[in-house]
Amino acid sequence: MAGGFGGPTDGEEFEAKITPIVVISCILAASGGLMFGYDIGISGGVTSMPEFLREFFPVVYKKQQIPGLESNYCKYDNQGLQLFTSSLYIAALIATFFASYTTRVLGRKMSMFIAGIFFIVGTILNAAAQNLIMLIVGRLLLGCGVGFANQAVPLFLSEVAPTRIRGALNLLFQLMCTIGILVANLINYGTAKIEGGYGWRISLGLAGIPSLLLTFGALIVTDTPNSLIQRGKLEEGKKVLKRIRGIDNVDPEFLEILEASRAAKEVQHPFRNLFKRRNRPQLIITVFLQFFQQFTGINSVNFYAPVLFQTLGFKHDASLYSSVITGGIMVLGAIVSIFLVDRTGRRVLLLEGGIQMFISHVVIAVILGWKLKDQSNDLDKGMGILVVVIICSFVGSFGWSWGPLCWLVASEIFPLEARSAGQSVTVCINMLFTFVIAQAFLSMLCHFRFGIFLFFAAWCLIMTVFVYFLLPETKGVPIEEMSDVVWRQHWFWKRYMDDSEDEPKEKGYA
Repeated sequence: MAGGFGGPTDGEEFEAKITPIVVISCILAASGGLMFGYDIGISGGVTSMPEFLREFFPVVYKKQQIPGLESNYCKYDNQGLQLFTSSLYIAALIATFFASYTTRVLGRKMSMFIAGIFFIVGTILNAAAQNLIMLIVGRLLLGCGVGFANQAVPLFLSEVAPTRIRGALNLLFQLMCTIGILVANLINYGTAKIEGGYGWRISLGLAGIPSLLLTFGALIVTDTPNSLIQRGKLEEGKKVLKRIRGIDNVDPEFLEILEASRAAKEVQHPFRNLFKRRNRPQLIITVFLQFFQQFTGINSVNFYAPVLFQTLGFKHDASLYSSVITGGIMVLGAIVSIFLVDRTGRRVLLLEGGIQMFISHVVIAVILGWKLKDQSNDLDKGMGILVVVIICSFVGSFGWSWGPLCWLVASEIFPLEARSAGQSVTVCINMLFTFVIAQAFLSMLCHFRFGIFLFFAAWCLIMTVFVYFLLPETKGVPIEEMSDVVWRQHWFWKRYMDDSEDEPKEKGYA
């Protein structure tokens, strides 16, 4: 039950086999996460390459070449350099509202295909960039792809997966994302050694591989039964439901999806519907989870890992090598999450991850405050290795908790009539604060020094308390039964579940 502070919940589980078509479809759809992760990982390595900096950011390049010109903490403090990284996320923020419409009206499959096309065009522009404008435009198009992919893929995964393994299959998106980050770090490590100054073009151009994988994957997969039924394709939806469940008697689940679809069709303005009283718990949880995810500090490591390690005194090769290590740890963390999420539940992993990240930030802040000064660096080899180990502890705990589970929870808690709009808000909030962190981190590092890690530690503590008191457990609950089984039984959120306080539903389509 969802009483107390959110203990395990139970709902009716529909009969379903784990069919090959479900597994293959989920892997193909989750390749959108591969592209997202590659974009995150590649930018940090590229922005630490001298040839790239000399071509597009000569001011930063000059700071690197003159020892003592800048504080150790301020070597990379440049708004243009931060804009290269962050422009992708502001584009994703805007694109997600258009993606909400296509996901709802054209289906999850079509939105994934559109994302793939954006990724391909953006990759071509980035790899062939001759000036900063061309580079930024390419990043903006990649951002549009991220907005469409992050809107459609989590919904696709949650709706296709059988209830008992919904968490694990949904987390394929985050696993692919972490693999994308690791692959990007490995590629950066290799291309940084290429003589001739074009290694960064190869790094950016190889994003075409996951782009093509997502595009062709979107053409192969079948749309979800929920989406087909919501768009009035009842027979096709039932046929697909039988295929993905591997059984003939899908009537109980079909009727539940059909009822949810009828409720969805009574909603004319899905975004306005989000603010109705009965949807406020889901909206509040979604907004805060996405906000908190970015203020764990993870993307400060993901975006700028090579830059961060160079700030700590690592040489260029060593900094890229350390980034590869942290990328590998994040992949392991995602695998741990896939194994545990449908066993221990969402809350346990989020609580443990929050505590471990808090401790990691505090330890890093103490070490840097003690050893790394503005114009001097007393980090010896042993202490440098310790810093890498602590960062790996932080990255691993994020990888099995706040990284994947914020997307999972957001994709499974909204009712069908609010699901597309809710996912848009999820992506929007995530991209907004990803943009804020990407644009501000290097400047914050310059001004806060080691205090930046205490800043993130404080947020890790706050988000852990939030989860303990306000996040109910969703493990094992069918996606269309969340309202009755989860929210109506939660000690705090049940007060919002009185439908009589909402105005009458409007006619139209969700």
